[in-house]
Amino acid sequence: MININEKTLQDLQFPTVLETISSICNTDIGKQKALEITPFKEKNELMDALMQISEYLSSFQNNNAIPNHGFETINHEIKFLAIEDSFLEVGSFRKIANISASVNVLLLYFKKFDDYYPYLNKRAIQVEYTKDIIAMVDDVVDKYGEIKDNASVDLLNIRRNMNTVRGKVNQSFGMAMTQYNSLGYLDDIKESFVQNRRVLAVLAMYRRKVKGSILGSSKTGSIAYIEPEATLNYSRELSNLEYEEKEEITRILKYLTNTIRPFLTLIIQYQDFLSDIDVIAAKAKYANRINGILPKITDEKRLYFKDAFHPILYLNNKESNQITHPQTIELDSENRIIVISGPNAGGKTISLKTVGLLQLMLQSGMLIPVHERSETFLFDRILTDIGDNQSIENHLSTYSYRLKNMNYFLKKCNNKTLFLIDEFGTGSDPDLGGALAEIFLEEFYHREAFGIITTHYSNLKMLANELPFAMNANMLFDEKTLEPMYKLALGQAGSSFTFEVAQKNGIPFGLINRAKKKIEGGKVRFDKTIATLQKERSKMEKTSQTLKEEETKAREEGRKMETINVKIKQKLESYQELYDSNQKIIYIGQKIDDLAGKYFNTKNKKELVAEFMKIIEIENSKRIKITAKEVNASIEKKKEIIQEVTVKVEEIRAAKKEKKLKANLVVEKPKPILKVGDRVRMFDGKAVGTIDKIERNKAVVNYGVFTSTVSLEVLELVETKKK
Repeated sequence: MININEKTLQDLQFPTVLETISSICNTDIGKQKALEITPFKEKNELMDALMQISEYLSSFQNNNAIPNHGFETINHEIKFLAIEDSFLEVGSFRKIANISASVNVLLLYFKKFDDYYPYLNKRAIQVEYTKDIIAMVDDVVDKYGEIKDNASVDLLNIRRNMNTVRGKVNQSFGMAMTQYNSLGYLDDIKESFVQNRRVLAVLAMYRRKVKGSILGSSKTGSIAYIEPEATLNYSRELSNLEYEEKEEITRILKYLTNTIRPFLTLIIQYQDFLSDIDVIAAKAKYANRINGILPKITDEKRLYFKDAFHPILYLNNKESNQITHPQTIELDSENRIIVISGPNAGGKTISLKTVGLLQLMLQSGMLIPVHERSETFLFDRILTDIGDNQSIENHLSTYSYRLKNMNYFLKKCNNKTLFLIDEFGTGSDPDLGGALAEIFLEEFYHREAFGIITTHYSNLKMLANELPFAMNANMLFDEKTLEPMYKLALGQAGSSFTFEVAQKNGIPFGLINRAKKKIEGGKVRFDKTIATLQKERSKMEKTSQTLKEEETKAREEGRKMETINVKIKQKLESYQELYDSNQKIIYIGQKIDDLAGKYFNTKNKKELVAEFMKIIEIENSKRIKITAKEVNASIEKKKEIIQEVTVKVEEIRAAKKEKKLKANLVVEKPKPILKVGDRVRMFDGKAVGTIDKIERNKAVVNYGVFTSTVSLEVLELVETKKK
């Protein structure tokens, strides 16, 4: 059971988050529900809510956008449906039908995409799907919110008669206007409307000569507005029909209201469902703004927020283009309490509030701005003492109020409590208040509560260092400028930099020295030692960051080199395959050349064909049957390999030539004179052959299975001819 009081919500500025979410909602009920969000009491309900928001957030990135779920509030209609014999106006039915249609669309959508939105569909299947409400309303009300002519037989007849009478009204009025206008009785405007009735604009001097009813006159009295007698009779008939129409519409609306009334509970569920989806959507949009995610929630007592941002500060800084510094904080059973110390304006309170607010948001069903590897567990209570809590109403000083608050902590604190105390122990005599604060901290520690406190008191820093499952932490400061770095460093207490900050702010050096003499030498030395250690910590932090960056770069370079190495190996293997294939082709070509020479001398076709077929049979015995398509693919692949190898060979040749030129610049060795019988190879090759003949700076090199004519300049001596 989670129990978090109103004071904690205020201390952690939770209402500010709710106001932002409320402003994102589309409906009035959604806005109100957002302002009333509180931490969930049950874990299973909380997990469902968190998963629903995660699913809705995922819809922003996939192609399955959730349909519109806006609606007009129907609280007024629900109230009237609950009253027997009451009836709704025609516009209300259109609103109810629209809500029913919106719900039906969502129910079908979540059912269809249950694989994407299982938890949203779990919420949707709690609501009944029906088209009855829409059908009932559509039978009576059109899309413009008007009663249809065929809503009843009587209404259809009444409206037909009304149209007939309206025609007679217009006809009789037109005849009267033509008659009296020809007699010169009418003003230039000829006609007007009075009391929503069409009248003649008669000159005052002729008003007695026009038969009809005077309905008014102009401001000057020069014009009398008269409804002609014939028109008056038809107008009365039309008024009677309008009354009958109104009575019939009332009867129809009462009937429709009584037909819809049994669906009252379902209609209430519809509005509740749509407003819930509205709040879920607003939470998802807020999470999108703050880069919120769902961290791992475990049963193990461990809170680990990596790269956590204070959401309110993050959005404010984002709006003003300022940087927000993330914090990493860890609490577990081996490290339950953190005591943060250091100078003011360094970010201690923000770090403390960040942990509290993010935990509170998570337990209220919101995604939070932390690294994806973060995790936490659920606390039964979150207790806070943050800011100046002076109570004017109860005539309590700050310290009295804080003591009262500590008494409340002592009553409620247990091993499932997270307590957050800012400026612990302040408000009284430093020695006496510090001693009492030390006792409180020991009590919280023995109850195995989890907590974070900020303080300037040295005795609390020392206590945190002595307790096995507590630790110190400090906010890092630049050792040269004493500017805050807004980064929390665990494991070491922080100096308040009291005298250093005073000197930086222009306080005379002489006054600072006098102040140092007023206090005990041990305290000065203790604070100075902490300050020195903190400066060293800051240096180490910077060095560590630099080393991490260099390590990351080295890893990236290593991955690139591995990729290049794999590609080179693949190309070398392909080249070897190509080389073996070419050697085979050269060997076969040599055999055919021998056959051609033999045939040239003997002219024996039978022997030629026999030898040729023998060669083909030998080669075919080595082959595996392949399709034409595979042959073409193989040829294309070989072409690509040849092209790649050619480019690579040219690169290697150029590199070798450049290397050789550099080597020649250092030591020029005399080139050996090649002779017939010497074993040689090409500078850029591996195959070794014997020189059979040398003619005009070219040599015929015998490689065993074939011969090749190459320039002497590209050959290098492997072994001289043996005598």
